[in-house]
Amino acid sequence: MMATFNFNVGVLGHVDSGKTSLSKALSTVESTASFDKNPQSRERGITLDLGFSSFSVDIPEHLRAAAPTCQRLQYTLVDCPGHASLIRTIIGGAQIIDLMILVVDISKGVQTQTAECLVIGEITCDHMIVVLNKVDLVPQEKREAQVEKMKKRMHKTLESTKFKGCPICAVAAKPGGSEGNGSESFVLTELISILSDNTYLPKRESSGPFIFSVDHCFSIRGQGTVMTGTTLSGSVVINDTIEIPSMKVTKKVKSIQMFKKPVDSIIQGDRAGICVTQFDPKHLERGLVCTPGALPTIYGGIISVEKIGYYKGLVNSKAKFHITSGHETVMGKVSFFGLYEKDSAGNNYEFDFDKDYVYQEELFRKSSSGEGEDPHPVKQFAVIEYERPVTCPERCLVIGSKLDTDIHANMCRLAFHGRLLVGFQDSQYQQAVLPKVRVYKTKVREGLVERCNDEYTVIGKNLFKKETNIQNFAGMKVALSSGEQGVIEGGFGQSGKVKIRIPDGVKPDIYQRYSGGSKKKAPKAEDTPSDHQPIKISLTFKRYMYDPERKMKQT
Repeated sequence: MMATFNFNVGVLGHVDSGKTSLSKALSTVESTASFDKNPQSRERGITLDLGFSSFSVDIPEHLRAAAPTCQRLQYTLVDCPGHASLIRTIIGGAQIIDLMILVVDISKGVQTQTAECLVIGEITCDHMIVVLNKVDLVPQEKREAQVEKMKKRMHKTLESTKFKGCPICAVAAKPGGSEGNGSESFVLTELISILSDNTYLPKRESSGPFIFSVDHCFSIRGQGTVMTGTTLSGSVVINDTIEIPSMKVTKKVKSIQMFKKPVDSIIQGDRAGICVTQFDPKHLERGLVCTPGALPTIYGGIISVEKIGYYKGLVNSKAKFHITSGHETVMGKVSFFGLYEKDSAGNNYEFDFDKDYVYQEELFRKSSSGEGEDPHPVKQFAVIEYERPVTCPERCLVIGSKLDTDIHANMCRLAFHGRLLVGFQDSQYQQAVLPKVRVYKTKVREGLVERCNDEYTVIGKNLFKKETNIQNFAGMKVALSSGEQGVIEGGFGQSGKVKIRIPDGVKPDIYQRYSGGSKKKAPKAEDTPSDHQPIKISLTFKRYMYDPERKMKQT
């Protein structure tokens, strides 16, 4: 019988906004990875890694019917670092949370990393509470006015996000700041009440492969190696075998604890420590463990993708980004493409190897009306080519960032996000898989009619260069600006001219103007009336980006 229900709360915000102080003030149980075990963190007073701690309350009334077997509700607090250079750690932490607390320094408001945390929250989470911290540092007589002013400002900021109208609470997690005398924080009862009211029953699936995100690893002499972390999917019981993909080894589960209490099993959403047969913990400081074979190693992939509105730069094809796939961040090259026709069969828009897609020089941003910018892709995708292999779950979250941007620049570094739809597990995917991806560019060539050979044949010029192998274009359709449709028969002479068959014949007046031998040249634009403009020849075809033969096709 499950007596305690676990609910994961991410604590995010700008560096020095008081996230760790808030987590400490709320928590009664620290985990082995709580409040940053890094000595450098303690020395500098900032969090450099994810910290975990918890506290429990009686199960709220609104959840009793939904969780009849639970007496207690346990909140696991995931304290995410706020320092700009650690955004990849924050992204890793945000993927395991059910609700986000965004901590804002009441005297500073929204800062650069606050905005980035808000972006990550929008991508990974549906529920948020804003905490205005350090109210004790505002003089008593100005406090109420400052709180109201900042609440209005925050509501305005959140108006265009999914968190519009979310609860906002003012607290002092550490009265007196860093010089505080350690006196008890105040007004936290209101925050706990708001948190309790906004707690819901997340969907927890025990089926499917077991995937566990490890954030800390240590040995216990005579017992084994303990991995602490959060269950992302599935379940595990004592004596199950699990795989550590990064080490390419399997281990047996000897025991499991949830906040220092032994349990027989854990499911999706649970925070726990898993003890397995001994290995050197230095080989797995953080990463993923799973049901054997559940986490493939991929060299590239296809993702669904959306541009992040706060990112101000261009997101160009062939550019390199820091790609966070699941919990790993590596450099990767992206190439974007789109689906431009609505799918009549339900608008699911999964990637389909049998469909044609249009290559895009850049990723388009969705407008507030739901339409893309001009042109209007219905759905956008990207091919990612990683610089080194990545181990990640199927359909995992993917975020593209420019983490090498100056951290002091006041700009969002998160460029796009999506889901992994296809993972390339073959290291030779560029030869084995990419040729099956039907992404094309539309190419247009233009030339002019030089003369008519007869009523059914015209000679064109300027359509090809002298060195072009015109035979590659034989049989392709062309359109004349005078309305006729033609087919390329082949080259004519040695100078790149082309012979075009007009199956329905050219119009009599055009034949009269353009016949009469090679010495009679086509009229020039400047010395002909408007109805005697030179006749243009247009050749339009598709060239598939990943076709090794670079073949041209016409629809």
